[in-house]
Amino acid sequence: MTAPTLTETLPARETARSWWGDAWLVMTRELTPTLRDPFSVVFGLVQPLVFLGLFGPLLAGSVGATVPGGDVWAWFVPGILVMTTLFGTSTTGANLLFEMQTGAHERLLVTPLARSAQLVGRAGKEMAPVVAQSLLVVLVMLPFGFAPHPLGVLAGLVLLAVFGVGVGSLSYALAIAVRQQDWMFWAVQQTLLFPLLILSGMLLPLETGPRWMQVAADANPLRYVVDAERALFAGDLASATVAWGAVAAALTAALGLVVGVRTLSRSTR
Repeated sequence: MTAPTLTETLPARETARSWWGDAWLVMTRELTPTLRDPFSVVFGLVQPLVFLGLFGPLLAGSVGATVPGGDVWAWFVPGILVMTTLFGTSTTGANLLFEMQTGAHERLLVTPLARSAQLVGRAGKEMAPVVAQSLLVVLVMLPFGFAPHPLGVLAGLVLLAVFGVGVGSLSYALAIAVRQQDWMFWAVQQTLLFPLLILSGMLLPLETGPRWMQVAADANPLRYVVDAERALFAGDLASATVAWGAVAAALTAALGLVVGVRTLSRSTR
């Protein structure tokens, strides 16, 4: 009688590995520090609340009458949610740079986990902080007269999560690309971040800007996401604006995942 092998004695669910299982494993690994320290999610609210508390009243006093719809909070809060998503997910590559310095990333690369699943798992982790922070901002603003459409809020959170996956994936790809000169990560991130932010119209209406700025804004996918969030929170769920925003978010996610997976697959350390 021959002794049973390890494969024969383990249940099939323990020996059979799947790509989705790999992605789920990486996502839960990345989420664990956040769940153990939820204060990091709450701390991420400082910046959007400062913008809402200080910039919002200035906006109401200066261009409140020219804001589409006339409701400053209905126009401004969705833009701040997109800004929070952009800031939070575009900096996630810094975490990967830290793992590279400590050797944790290299150890993960030599595991049997599929590299594409590693990237997708990391990107999927970005959904949780984005949704949690956005919900908290909405709840904080309700007593101040912000009255979003409930279904629009849910759809808007999904749109933000999809967009965040794409931006987070691009951030990871950037971190891998500049791992030999990690200071370049912040140089590129900051150089791209603020033009995208200003040309999205999330802080000030672009309708009052010069024509060249409006043309440049039309080429900015972030603008369509911002416009879609405003339409969704206003309850205009089936508008063309929402459709264009969904397309922009989906294309950003697809581009980020493709670039991120290819970059990680070619990474040797």
